[in-house]
Amino acid sequence: MSIADFLAGVHPWTRLSMTDLSAVSAVIEPHSIAAGAAIYHAGEPLQGLYIIRSGEVEVTDADGAPLSSLGPRNVFGERGLMRDGTALTNARAVTATDVLVLPAVYFRAMIDDDAALRDFFARSRPPRALQRSLTQTPVADLMSRTPKSVSPDTTLAEAAMMMRDARISSLMVVEDGALCGILTIRDISARVVAERLDPGAPVSRVMTVDPVTLSPDAIGSDVLHLMMERGIGHIPIVGDAGLAGVITQTDLTRFQAESSSEIIRDAARAPDADALADITRRIPKLLAQLVGAGQRHDVATRLVTDIADAVTRRLLALGEAHLGPAPVPYLWLACGSQGRREQTGVSDQDNVLMLSDDATADHDTYFGNLARFVSDGLDHCGYVFCPGDMMATNPRWRQPVRVWRRYFQGWIARPDKEAQMLASVMFDLRPIGGDHSLYAGLQAETLAAAARNSIFVAHMVANSLTHSPPLSLWRGLSTVRSGEHRDRIDLKLNGVVPIVDLGRIYALRGQLTAVNTRARIEAAQTAGIISASGARDLLDAYDLIAQTRLDHQAIQVRGGEAPDNFMAPATLSDFERSHLRNAFVVVRTMQSALAQGRGLP
Repeated sequence: MSIADFLAGVHPWTRLSMTDLSAVSAVIEPHSIAAGAAIYHAGEPLQGLYIIRSGEVEVTDADGAPLSSLGPRNVFGERGLMRDGTALTNARAVTATDVLVLPAVYFRAMIDDDAALRDFFARSRPPRALQRSLTQTPVADLMSRTPKSVSPDTTLAEAAMMMRDARISSLMVVEDGALCGILTIRDISARVVAERLDPGAPVSRVMTVDPVTLSPDAIGSDVLHLMMERGIGHIPIVGDAGLAGVITQTDLTRFQAESSSEIIRDAARAPDADALADITRRIPKLLAQLVGAGQRHDVATRLVTDIADAVTRRLLALGEAHLGPAPVPYLWLACGSQGRREQTGVSDQDNVLMLSDDATADHDTYFGNLARFVSDGLDHCGYVFCPGDMMATNPRWRQPVRVWRRYFQGWIARPDKEAQMLASVMFDLRPIGGDHSLYAGLQAETLAAAARNSIFVAHMVANSLTHSPPLSLWRGLSTVRSGEHRDRIDLKLNGVVPIVDLGRIYALRGQLTAVNTRARIEAAQTAGIISASGARDLLDAYDLIAQTRLDHQAIQVRGGEAPDNFMAPATLSDFERSHLRNAFVVVRTMQSALAQGRGLP
């Protein structure tokens, strides 16, 4: 078989015409390598891109840990060529092997001229054409940066004239340099004109005190969701330096994020759990629409998680209306995928309650009933009970702050297997509803204590390595061997979870407060916990694996099936399987680096 005929069956050259294949084969150099001989070592200049024609090649990382075993039609060496031309791994012929080498100069010329080939060797799918939407737009790009402000003792008449003259609908009320309230045209109409209040009264009589705010790093959909949930039209933007701007309904362009916003608006008004369940039944269709519209996985999962947050807060409000006001302050927090803002079409519930240290044993009846009301409501809405009982209905996870502080201290001091598991879950906590001040400082305090304990960190690293990518040395991708999901890949447990675990360890080592996996990896790169190239590789791998998972679920939804995490590799093309396998190799490489960094025996 000629080289051109051979390449015609090898991705990505299958898309080339025979004329182009002949041109490529004319510059390819065939080599025969003896069994056991090294092809290259990490750190050496690469001759070019290697294509296996026959035989078997073992690829190991720089420390000699095995990464994969490659056979005919597999390619290798592309990662180093895409960077600086230096090998990032070791390659050795296991048996007598024939390889084809496309010289580096021709490889670079080829990917410079052909975007599809460049995307293939970059191990990421060609980017989908996306319009910039609220889900991709920072609040800082939407807000008015010079909001008009007044002091609390400004008269209502003066404030009204300022709004009229400036043609604005709100004024920020600032005292001693800090935002203390907001006054809107609606306030003037409903609280001043309608009630015939003295126009000489100060704005402090009418303003909304301590209004809800967002930070400049929020995104446009955060604004829209908050407005829909709270029924407000103005949100001040407050950063570390104080009031940074204000954003109104008229600042927002409602497209793509509007569907999720409508669901959130309906959830915020739902009269009971039955109505909420009707609303959440729209989520799978929304997920399929988001994927079909080309939304990135992290955008889609953020929007889906926003709905879960709104449903939880509505259930908390309904619970308080049913049971009466809480006897002491409390905070409902989510962990797991909701805590990380990574929910897909398949999600159970993971939640805890933190109570004020003023709580007594007598108060537990109320909070136990509240937890049961909310947890039952979430289950009714499709967020099924946690199989591990990681829920606020469990008294263990419904405790005063002082007890939670003791929990974290104990897990760090005595990192047995249960402590490792619980700490992994709890490091993903995110406040959802209640008094957020109860959690203030606890996360940073716990991260600092954990990072100082090298034994705890080592145990957490070991625990994170228990989830392996589904790589098979012989068949490319390993699948579930028995049961109803036989011959399928678990894209959650063996796909995204290993990357979630890596992100959590990076956050622990760097004392990074980010909870979202992608944000953790980016923050780890910024903090120097991982290299820029390692971060890029891992983010590319994460994006591909997570997107494949969402695409799989969207296909199921469109087919009238309940979404799950189990995908048959046969449903992918050779092109897609090659990308996916390469992504899993990146994850295994990063796991190996993490293991070596902690000094595994």
